[in-house]
Amino acid sequence: MLIGNIQNLSTAPDQDQETPAFWRSQEMLLLQQVTGLMGKELASETVLQEMLHLLSELLGLNRGRIVLRDEFASTASIRYAYGLTRDEISRGVYQPHEGITGNVLAHGQLIIVQDIDKEPAFLGRVVKREDLPCGSVSFIALPIMIGLKTVGVLATHRIRMRARPLSDDLSILRILATITGQILHLRTYVKEKTEALERRNEMLARALETRTGRYGIIGTSPELLRAISELERVSNSTASVLLLGESGTGKELFARALHLSSPRRDKPFIKINCAAIPDTLFESELFGYERGAFTGANTARAGWFEQADGGTIFLDEIGDLPLTMQTKLLRTLQEGTITRLGGKREVKVDVRLVAATNRDLAFEVRQGLFRQDLYYRLNVIPIHLPSLASRRGDIPALALQFLNRTNQANQRNVSFDAGALERLQQHDWPGNIRELSNLIERMVLLADRPVLGIEDIEQFLPVAGGPLPIKPVVAPVPTMMTTLEMVRPYVVASSHSAQELLDAVMRCGGNKSRAAQLLGMTARQFNYRWKKIHG
Repeated sequence: MLIGNIQNLSTAPDQDQETPAFWRSQEMLLLQQVTGLMGKELASETVLQEMLHLLSELLGLNRGRIVLRDEFASTASIRYAYGLTRDEISRGVYQPHEGITGNVLAHGQLIIVQDIDKEPAFLGRVVKREDLPCGSVSFIALPIMIGLKTVGVLATHRIRMRARPLSDDLSILRILATITGQILHLRTYVKEKTEALERRNEMLARALETRTGRYGIIGTSPELLRAISELERVSNSTASVLLLGESGTGKELFARALHLSSPRRDKPFIKINCAAIPDTLFESELFGYERGAFTGANTARAGWFEQADGGTIFLDEIGDLPLTMQTKLLRTLQEGTITRLGGKREVKVDVRLVAATNRDLAFEVRQGLFRQDLYYRLNVIPIHLPSLASRRGDIPALALQFLNRTNQANQRNVSFDAGALERLQQHDWPGNIRELSNLIERMVLLADRPVLGIEDIEQFLPVAGGPLPIKPVVAPVPTMMTTLEMVRPYVVASSHSAQELLDAVMRCGGNKSRAAQLLGMTARQFNYRWKKIHG
């Protein structure tokens, strides 16, 4: 038995006509095939199995096998082989230091058995001697290394008397043992990374469901999670956030999510719809007023900014803020103080501002409709909210959420079949989540069967061209307003009932502006009343 580096050892040539040039071409062909297969095949089994096959067919190194350490035992066993039967492979199990293979595993050194019949340490465990060729048979075993660690053995039988130097066989086997180590290392690396990614994805999926559920936001689409991720990254700062996106994309939910994920979560969250407040009342609503500031102001009142002190104030439809109020809002954001209407004392406030709009504020700045300095102040952290059409995967979950909520609120038991949910998912939803919610509410209230299918959905989906014109109702002549109505004229004195508002919206195909006209209300009055009813 020879151990270590073999440089000058060779065997006597056979009498065949195979030349050194022939063997070099065979070696090159083998390496070309193996490396080419490595570039095409991701499965290490295919590459290693073919490598052992080529060793036998091209170089005459027969019954090649790759022995690897067992994962949950101290033994090592044959994992890949060519020219061995299943029974022979099953017998190829070794303890460290056991036989030639076990010693290579234990010491990490090459071992060459010149004649297996004369080597006591050779076990002959795998292939019976009578199944091998007559004459001298050699056995070569090389360590397979990953770094400095021996992870396996590449071994093969060799007919001793053949027209090819042993040193040439050793050279090609060393190359193949190195390639095998690299393949196994890559396989282990990919396996570990894949398992880590699978664990991470599973954890993320659970965490994301928990996160979105905690905020009351339904869905796990990449676009939605991107927006939530951006929101959470800035939750601990005090900088203003501007929520951008189409109408009905859930800006209030995102504003509340920002508040809940921030250190201010235990402080007030005040929401204000700028589109629902008349220009003359903005200052008193936002900054409050002192007693006697105007007729009917019998007591002082803290404005929304004071009420939100320590917390978050959400200004929805910020594009509707009058220019005069834009100046005062900018001063408050810069100095952190407010002055009540009719007062002279500055009041310190600590408020995180979140604003939202579906308008192009940059365009309105260029048109002189919005202050440039306020725009820059609001646009410190812009977050774009995805449209419903860009997150179609969330539509079934949203639809079922709205369905359950409407069923509970109206004591109904309406459901969708799979086709109905698929049809809802195909629709573009120009009105986004709000349109979907309103449509499902209408379907539940008007459904004449417990399970709705595609045909039912089609009846409720808006057709091209929008709803038919509706004859407007002449509004009653307003009477003298009370002092309270002068202070809050956007609260209609003789408010319509919730059912009247809902009926009007359904008659107008979900268009609230038309519904307001139908009821003789302004859009602001209608929106304020609608939000009061539906939260």
